[in-house]
Amino acid sequence: MTQQLPQAPSTEPELAGVRNFRDVGGLPTVDGRRVRHGRLFRSGHLAHATASDAAYLSTLGLHTVFDFRNAADHRLEGPDVELPGVRNVNLPLSDPADGAEFWRMVRDGNLDQLKAILADGKGADRMIASYRLIVTERTAEHSRVLHSLAEDSVPALMHCAAGKDRAGLSIAVTLLAVGVEREAIEADYLKSNDPHRRYKVRRSSDAPEAMSAEVMELLNPLFDARAAYLAAAFETIDETWGGTERYFSEGLGLSPETRERLRERLVEDA
Repeated sequence: MTQQLPQAPSTEPELAGVRNFRDVGGLPTVDGRRVRHGRLFRSGHLAHATASDAAYLSTLGLHTVFDFRNAADHRLEGPDVELPGVRNVNLPLSDPADGAEFWRMVRDGNLDQLKAILADGKGADRMIASYRLIVTERTAEHSRVLHSLAEDSVPALMHCAAGKDRAGLSIAVTLLAVGVEREAIEADYLKSNDPHRRYKVRRSSDAPEAMSAEVMELLNPLFDARAAYLAAAFETIDETWGGTERYFSEGLGLSPETRERLRERLVEDA
């Protein structure tokens, strides 16, 4: 039986310019332990962090910020704020809505154009395909993240643009590696749907029809965290490698010693 997930600490901040921030500490592992608090954080991008946001983040003792955004994200949002003494590592991962033309359609497309690229399940299908692709084609990046965490990069913060897909999947892979229950990983992933965490959809027009219910219904698959997306990633691991153990040993090249160091850094003692 899955252990009941702990409630988020009452001190969890709602940062003014950073969406979807949280500490994943407290999540249960299959051997009855829990992820340490204050070791692994996740969020949306830090480009719009206010001075008070940056001051709070500076109290976390971060060693490394992993930024999974690509060049297009950086042009759109800007670089992360600089946190004194923190190493910034940019490892671009595939954006589920990759492509300048696609994002232009998301921001500027009219209803008929959006229907052409997103209706009849095409939006959700695009997300599922992207999650599968990240698992199979970004093994080098995920291997680097996990090796870094095992070596010296904790406490760490992982983020992309919304903190939902690329960061969400990288957090999921990390939690799997230290033995967190899949149900607990999914529950944390779905927290990205909380109203105060969700990425703010930007459209070029302020006209009512630009943000109509019909438009938002078409866009929602891109901005939702859906259990089916994460399930597709887990299924891809199982289909490609026959399970998580071979995924970590063969797909990501993690030795038993590296995984044990990772657990020592991220999981409470037995």
